[in-house]
Amino acid sequence: MGELLAFVALILFSANIIITKMAAARLNLNLGFLISVGVNVLFASFLFLIQVLFFEGGIVDWNTKGFFLFLSAGLFSTYLGRWFFFETIDKLGPTRASAFQVSNPLFTTIIAWLFMGEKLGWMDLSAIILILLGLFLVSYISQSSVKREIAVSREPLGMQSVNEFSFKWLLQSGVLLAFLSSFSYAVGNVVRGAAIQNWNQPILGGILGALLGFLLHVATNKNTRDFWGQIRKSDSTGVLLYVISGVITISAQISVIASMRYIPISIANLITLSTPVIVTPLSFILFKNQEGITYRTIMGIILVLGGICFIVL
Repeated sequence: MGELLAFVALILFSANIIITKMAAARLNLNLGFLISVGVNVLFASFLFLIQVLFFEGGIVDWNTKGFFLFLSAGLFSTYLGRWFFFETIDKLGPTRASAFQVSNPLFTTIIAWLFMGEKLGWMDLSAIILILLGLFLVSYISQSSVKREIAVSREPLGMQSVNEFSFKWLLQSGVLLAFLSSFSYAVGNVVRGAAIQNWNQPILGGILGALLGFLLHVATNKNTRDFWGQIRKSDSTGVLLYVISGVITISAQISVIASMRYIPISIANLITLSTPVIVTPLSFILFKNQEGITYRTIMGIILVLGGICFIVL
């Protein structure tokens, strides 16, 4: 059951990447993000209403620890993780920013082991190593991509000598922000796993995390003041795509939260992060190989699929 829910989340997250790529070409990413997170809250609330009215008879048990854990997950994932990630894109460019996210499953596994006492068998560990290697190959950055993104980044990575290396450079280069993004997502994943173990309410948990993330983004996003005015002026197709993105992302988050009730947190996270397996061939078909798919990419996809098969079997 847990693997099936994680696979559903994987498919939904993969679809969202494609939709977001199409939406970003039509509408400002910051405005689109507000739309998406707002729809997260609305659609999850609709699902929760259906759950209460038709499946739980209007009664929902209360768990204070689970409540605050789900809120904390919203802080780490919906707000900090995405904020650091967008800042990383600004400094490093999208290709290198995405490559750093390969460290997310590793952080999640370590944190779950240290704080949740989560133990994995040798087959699971072998599968994790196989999938991480595959994700690394899929996320490999070609020299042409590096040069292209260095040209547009504000503080080129690797342009300074070792003698000039400092904490300030680490921050300005975007490397620290990239790892903070990956680490924040990992903490959020582990917190969600702890929350669902204490309070089996994945839909309500998704609402709480999305709501806190939305409120924090509203308070800090520069597009908030004239939100409705910008919506009216925006491309209607772009707005619709971000609305669809909001429905898909919260559905995926609820699925992965529910999966953590049945399988280890690190395994659920690893499956849902294997989006390149689906996104890469779809991108090749839809966008005419703009991502630069190579034999290395194909080998990485095969390794990821092999690792997932080990986990399932």
